[in-house]
Amino acid sequence: MPYIITRLCRDCVDTGCVAVCPVDCIYGYRGSDSETFPKQLYIHPDECIDCGACEPECPWQAIFEEVAVPEVFKDDTALNYKMMESSSDFEVQKHEKTEHPTADQIEANKRKWGLL
Repeated sequence: MPYIITRLCRDCVDTGCVAVCPVDCIYGYRGSDSETFPKQLYIHPDECIDCGACEPECPWQAIFEEVAVPEVFKDDTALNYKMMESSSDFEVQKHEKTEHPTADQIEANKRKWGLL
């Protein structure tokens, strides 16, 4: 069962998860359909080996094991699977060092997406 990147990653796109993924299954969208695929990272469900290394590395707390995705983010599970239909528009994300968010920024992001 793969891990899922939820909308908590949208427009945040911290790549700490990419740095620790042993199978390079975390992708960025490079196509033109930003309505279907918003600016965030995606885990390829068939490539994920369910190691869980990515989850604690996400400073936005946007990654969940598929069975633990909060109800408010259930559509994000389908979105991660949908990427397989457009795989040519995705490429393995490169790791880029960025400044981590503050606790207040993380809380505000969770409120924005209805988690809190």
